[in-house]
Amino acid sequence: MSVIDILTRVESICKKYDKYDIDKQKDGNLAGAGDDAFARLYAAFETDIDATLQKSDAAASEKNRAAAVALNAEIRRTKARLLEEVPKLDRLTLKKDEGLAVISEGLETLKNMAGDMNEELDRQVPLVDEIDSKVDRATSDLKNTNVRLKHTVTQLRSSRNFCIDIILLCVILGIAAYLYNTDRQYHGCAEEVKWS
Repeated sequence: MSVIDILTRVESICKKYDKYDIDKQKDGNLAGAGDDAFARLYAAFETDIDATLQKSDAAASEKNRAAAVALNAEIRRTKARLLEEVPKLDRLTLKKDEGLAVISEGLETLKNMAGDMNEELDRQVPLVDEIDSKVDRATSDLKNTNVRLKHTVTQLRSSRNFCIDIILLCVILGIAAYLYNTDRQYHGCAEEVKWS
């Protein structure tokens, strides 16, 4: 399994977990948070509890006894309604716990895979280092070979020029020898004609 596959699986598990994060759902940062019954019920509980605490503070500071009694009665009704909803919240919590258990298993699997990958990378590091040093040596050898080849080509070009110069010199000497022989034959014939 490649690193990309593992990262993809971690991301999908994290997305599954995000829907259980009450704070993210409450803030509305998570898309589709309104679809989760547990989050909606928990948010309603939290809102009702906050409102009830405010009413309780207001009732404690209320000077008018009738208004305080009315606030306390409203607090008791809210408490009774919330107590009726607790079993439903418990059932939803059990479902969430099951989902979190599945996520936990997935994370444990990913942890084991990451450990295996780490061990494999630890085994591969010396091989990669060796390959790196061999590539460095090969690069150095290639540079040296290029320098020697350039030097050889330069020498070859000068040798070739030398060879061409020798060949041209031989041709010129051959022409000179031919002319000399021809001139000699001409002068030889001329002297024979003179002597006769």
